[in-house]
Amino acid sequence: MKYVIYVVGIFILTLGISFTIQSDLGTSPFDALLVGLSQNLGLTVGSWEIILAFILVGFNSLLKRQKPEVLGLLTAFITGIGIDMWLFLLTNLITPELWYSKVVYFGIGLVVIGVGTATYLHTNFAPIPIDRLTLIIQELTRTTLFFSRTLIYLVFMILALILNGPIGVGTLLTVCLGGLILNFFMPVAEKVLDRVLTHSSTSSYQDKDKNHSI
Repeated sequence: MKYVIYVVGIFILTLGISFTIQSDLGTSPFDALLVGLSQNLGLTVGSWEIILAFILVGFNSLLKRQKPEVLGLLTAFITGIGIDMWLFLLTNLITPELWYSKVVYFGIGLVVIGVGTATYLHTNFAPIPIDRLTLIIQELTRTTLFFSRTLIYLVFMILALILNGPIGVGTLLTVCLGGLILNFFMPVAEKVLDRVLTHSSTSSYQDKDKNHSI
């Protein structure tokens, strides 16, 4: 059940990312960097997610002074597929044109990103390298998720600007609110998912007990 929640969390996250990209109001700095690389150098947004994951895995390994988290590449691979899949579906379904529809798209995306990130991070299984970096910086600086997330966002925003990525008012909102939203949903996800995992474990145990009795 843990791995199901992990995959579901990633697909929720990538749905949120795709919503913000489609809103055309600006994405998170990291996603803006991915879009900028895609537009300038080719390949899909999801492909650049995977490529940058390789770089970040190595960087995280240096910060923690431990072996690279190879499983993080699995998460990045699934994330890359998810982003490209949702972008394809959303582009073919509807593209917001009016300003208020763009605002709604972006707002939904920002909240969904927080829910998805909190969901898959709670499984503590192979986090996306950039999210692992968030946790590493939080640990090293002994601060909050809000501080570490905001610091990372600022660095990637500068890189995205250099590559003419989709930086806009949405980007600033993401920098200001992304960490707060994640901070809000982490304890909520913990409470809800702990119940789900506990119920799943109990049901599995009862089923085994019944089979043993038979």
